[in-house]
Amino acid sequence: MSTVVYLNGERVDYENARISVEDRGFQFGDGIYEVVRVYDRRFFYLDRHLARMKKGAGEIYLNLDFGIDNLERLCRQAVKESGFKDASVYIQVTRGAYPRQHAFPPESSCTWVIIVREALAQPREYYENGVTGITVPDERWSRCNIKTIQLLANSIAKEKAKKAGAYEAIFHRGGCITEASSSNVFIVRDKKLLTHPANNFILHGITRRVVLEIAEKSHIDYSEEVFSLEDLFEAEEVFVSGTMTEIMPLVKIDGKIIGDGVPGEITRSIMNSYELLAKTVDQ
Repeated sequence: MSTVVYLNGERVDYENARISVEDRGFQFGDGIYEVVRVYDRRFFYLDRHLARMKKGAGEIYLNLDFGIDNLERLCRQAVKESGFKDASVYIQVTRGAYPRQHAFPPESSCTWVIIVREALAQPREYYENGVTGITVPDERWSRCNIKTIQLLANSIAKEKAKKAGAYEAIFHRGGCITEASSSNVFIVRDKKLLTHPANNFILHGITRRVVLEIAEKSHIDYSEEVFSLEDLFEAEEVFVSGTMTEIMPLVKIDGKIIGDGVPGEITRSIMNSYELLAKTVDQ
């Protein structure tokens, strides 16, 4: 079993995968991406990830000239070829190679890549005991709803968290929490689950959507509304969600204890429901 790479529809050795120095993803960050989780050889909402990729492509006037159905077929084929039981599937599409200019080229072919790696589980104690976080100003552009490969601000935030010995960096904009460097943020206030509205200031996370569906089915009161830094620190529970993060409880942020300092009842309920879904969903 080894990492499997498909580049522009053809399987290539990982060590020999190459793109042009004129590729617009390399020069401009002109592209989009998705990360999909595979549990026990079952795709966890691949259909939703590809639908989001198609929508994001439309937002940046990117023609997916290889065909979304063809992309899905090769994702499934690559996972089978990898032999991994649990895998992450990274998909990236750029506007392709063209002599450098800011305006979009009149003609170009997409550069598209699929990378399948073994998915290594997070330490179990993270979920059982919770992790820590820090807050950072949200200095990103205002189209965060598009999952582009322009991730420098996110990377800087994640590095700040790493240097602080924290798991995640939580963004705030104008004193209000938006999301985190690679995940969405939820709080529990007065037994009610809150998360930022799905507008242009956050990525409409696939796992975020699953959490809200779990809340609906579990009769957990929830709302998509803006909440403040003060609300974050005074919350009864805080957790973040993401494809590789899954449902991760935060018990300390900026050195302040959240709630009782342990993963809370609602967080644990959602974690358990998510774990059951991971064992059954194949889409």
